[in-house]
Amino acid sequence: MESEYPLTDLLITGTEINYLYVCPTKLWYFAKGITMEKESEWVGLGKFLHEQSYANEEKEVQIGSIKIDFIRKGNIIEVHEVKLGKSMETAHEMQARYYIHYLGKLGINARAVLHYPKLYETREVTLEGHEKEIEEAIAKVKHIKSLPTPPKPVKSRKCRKCAYYELCWV
Repeated sequence: MESEYPLTDLLITGTEINYLYVCPTKLWYFAKGITMEKESEWVGLGKFLHEQSYANEEKEVQIGSIKIDFIRKGNIIEVHEVKLGKSMETAHEMQARYYIHYLGKLGINARAVLHYPKLYETREVTLEGHEKEIEEAIAKVKHIKSLPTPPKPVKSRKCRKCAYYELCWV
């Protein structure tokens, strides 16, 4: 499906799409350059898992504004994302779909695979049927990034493990 959005919208990162579904407040802070991830033990654990899993793969492939955990080349490019757990599965799926969308805008036919090594699970993600949702997500990310102040946080169970917890709740 051809997008009505200009290619400049491809400056959005996969992390921003992910954060949109995790927490718009977190997205706003991240987009403004306020990065708390280096202090988070959960982020550190995820990075360790990423480095240790799929050791033979070329890691962190940068294509424009997106950084993919690893890719496999064939008749179709396979985008692979390694995730710690499934508690934020929707965010993971939308990030993977954004990568498929992004590569499609560059003329690259791709599919995505999510890996949950701790759970011994792998899941294929497609863009089919989600094109409009991706376009809406892009618009929402752009809107949140343009706000002069962060959206009001909504407290949930996931806040306890969030690297931005202190900015929102302390």
